[in-house]
Amino acid sequence: MQVQKGVVYIISRMLANKLFEAFSIYRWNDRIRPVDLVEMDKHAHKAVITFLIASLEEEKGKEIDWEYLVDGIVFALLQKIVLSDIKATVIDKIRQDYHNDYISLNKWVVDQYRQYIDDEDFLDKMESFLCKEQSKHEYRILQAASKYSTKRELEIIYNSNQSFPEISNILHKLTDEIMQFSDLPGIAELNSNAGSLFLGMCIIEQLRYQIRWSQSPRIPKTTVLGHCMYVALLIYFISRMLKSCQNRLVNNFFAALFHDLPESVTRDIISPVKQATTDLPAIIKEIESNICEQELYPHFSQYPHFVKKLKYLLGEEFDDEFCNRIMVNNKAEKISDDKDVNKKYNADKYNLVDGRLIKVCDDIAAYMEATKSRDYGITSKHLQDGIYSVSNKYLSMEKIPGVFGVDVKKFFYEFFN
Repeated sequence: MQVQKGVVYIISRMLANKLFEAFSIYRWNDRIRPVDLVEMDKHAHKAVITFLIASLEEEKGKEIDWEYLVDGIVFALLQKIVLSDIKATVIDKIRQDYHNDYISLNKWVVDQYRQYIDDEDFLDKMESFLCKEQSKHEYRILQAASKYSTKRELEIIYNSNQSFPEISNILHKLTDEIMQFSDLPGIAELNSNAGSLFLGMCIIEQLRYQIRWSQSPRIPKTTVLGHCMYVALLIYFISRMLKSCQNRLVNNFFAALFHDLPESVTRDIISPVKQATTDLPAIIKEIESNICEQELYPHFSQYPHFVKKLKYLLGEEFDDEFCNRIMVNNKAEKISDDKDVNKKYNADKYNLVDGRLIKVCDDIAAYMEATKSRDYGITSKHLQDGIYSVSNKYLSMEKIPGVFGVDVKKFFYEFFN
């Protein structure tokens, strides 16, 4: 990552490839798995739960360090990409019984990213997060979200693994550990597998099992929720390169994480279908909004602050969910494409969402999904069309509307050289 003469290079091919590895790291790899469970999806689910818990805390008047939460989500996933398939119990044993070696191991993890990330402040923060004991309240939120998402995975594979005696003990232990966080709003209800909040989260969780590019074979397969997490990672690093204020960075991360949320109630509608007629994109958006109002948001009706935040991140008030937007007097306002938001609105008071950049990251994610499969020897007309349409779109684009001075072409040129 680098900045030269006022131009921000969007992200390197090397970093994009490294982040993509999380789609190929399997979880519960020594167990019978009725569905694929991978690290990208696990951390995406954890991020969703983190957003829910923290929003409910905020709704009750508690001040939340949102940037710490987002950083913590990213640091944990980057750590897992390097450590790969090592069991969490092994890592815990090293931390408890061989603490100096645990610190050295995490410093080594951070060092592995120096070839991908030229941001010493980021690497220092990552090392501090991984190596030092964390006492912040937000760290408990991250722990609770991680434990709960792990428990949901275990419930999926539980019936297939009942012939292994220890599986019941693992489930009981996880359940007990989660109850230690029952003081956090929503955790007790989620852990009980009952109630409106649990049902609403189950709808969102369905995104973890919806496969992208369902009309085409692919390696690795990616889910809608995993795709959203990858988009969130891309916009996170780009936001840092743009020296985004805290609210902008946090909003961009979670807006990307939830950008396909309506698909939890409509399922995936591929881009060629959406563009079949001039009016169809607006029609589909209206239908998606109506279905969310009827089937999703009512489950969170007791938490209006959470729903309001979610709708703003989704851009529900606008005909284009990828528009740049800010909050003015507690009301969402669309920013025209002729304004450079990086110069005009990069301040916490505006609560900026870089919708245009999130769309770029969404396209990059689709491009990576298609090219990765092609590189592994699995391709199709659908994937080739996707590769061509995305690369052609950005190689011919002089600038990204609304965020001037950001170079997208360099990313695609790296794939051709």
